[in-house]
Amino acid sequence: MSRRVVVTGLGVVSPIGNNVSEFWDSIRNSRSGIGPNTKFDVSEYPSKIAGEVKDFDPTDFVEKKEARKMDDFTLFALKAAHEAMADAGLKSDDVDSERFGVIIGNGIGGIGTLEDSYDRLFKSGPRRIPVFTIPKLISNIGPGHVAIQFNAQGPCYAVVTACSSGTDAIGDAARWIKDGHSDVVITGGTEAAITKIGVGGFCVLQAVSTKYNDTPEVASRPFDKDRDGFVLSEGAGIVILEEYEHAKRRGAHVYCEYGGSGMTCDANHVTAPDPEGRGAIRAMKMALTMAGLLPEDVDYINAHGTSTPMNDPIETKAIKAVFGEHAYRLKVSSTKSMHGHCVAGGGGIEAVASILAMRDGFFPPTINLDQPDPQCDLDYVPNKGVNGKIDVVMSNSLGFGGHNGIVVFKRVE
Repeated sequence: MSRRVVVTGLGVVSPIGNNVSEFWDSIRNSRSGIGPNTKFDVSEYPSKIAGEVKDFDPTDFVEKKEARKMDDFTLFALKAAHEAMADAGLKSDDVDSERFGVIIGNGIGGIGTLEDSYDRLFKSGPRRIPVFTIPKLISNIGPGHVAIQFNAQGPCYAVVTACSSGTDAIGDAARWIKDGHSDVVITGGTEAAITKIGVGGFCVLQAVSTKYNDTPEVASRPFDKDRDGFVLSEGAGIVILEEYEHAKRRGAHVYCEYGGSGMTCDANHVTAPDPEGRGAIRAMKMALTMAGLLPEDVDYINAHGTSTPMNDPIETKAIKAVFGEHAYRLKVSSTKSMHGHCVAGGGGIEAVASILAMRDGFFPPTINLDQPDPQCDLDYVPNKGVNGKIDVVMSNSLGFGGHNGIVVFKRVE
């Protein structure tokens, strides 16, 4: 059995907007969400900037007492899921609960909760560890809370593949529907890792930007020759995947159709991508084959585009290997230039951006692309988005551990 899968709802929490409307307005207007890191004292940290979620009030969708039992990565996912469900016009009673799933990617779990609990342990001893420490920090608790909220009794789990987690979760969710086991799945990615260890860990890896602490809005600059690392950000992107006939029966608005996905591993290095992009190449080809598409059918690629010296030229090389001459005709951009690198949340957030790009016929920009790296010679839609017909989009996510996750969406025929 292979059933059609469509997208019927979208939800976002991000540094450039806490709902889809605000998020998309920021992208259309090339607006950066990167600023000073206000989460903790960064005076001793080489990187002092971040893409923080702003003005976030969890009591808009969960009681204050319950919110205290959840880490931010769970709260971000819950908020985005509420928006996506409302956008899809779905209520719990509209779906057979046993055929209703939640699959959400997360890379690091409740690292903020873990830090706070360690602090209590070292200062006051084990009896002072907060009682909800474990239920707040484990990665699967995010999808668990979403499932409880919407009575989703089908498959429910977290995908943990670093920066590819959100994209891989979407691919997994689609398979549950295509294979006939689920009718609706809430899916995407979430992350909240702007913490002392989160930032410090990436700093010692020399992966994050340290050059633009005084001008944070220009720090995320994918494909630019003056880039010096990614900007750690946070947030969640959620999509509602639904079986096509199920959506049609209830008269749902359909954004687009899921085409296919690819998941591979470089098996090369724990933090560095394969120098020839072999894993990314195979994953992109896999997604196109599953979607029944040719390379020349793709109009837009939302690139992983981290703004690191290593990622951007290798991803460019991989795109050229897959798309040949068409690589110079299609448009590629990195919305991370505006919202930063949301780790596992990035795959979900960037899937939402890709779907909206297709809906509106608008290619999102790569801002801060002032002087392209000579090794990065594609059309990255520099600084200002442009209009154009988009029928097929691809979203790329490449993560530590050599993970490569690709998803393709196409216009519904």
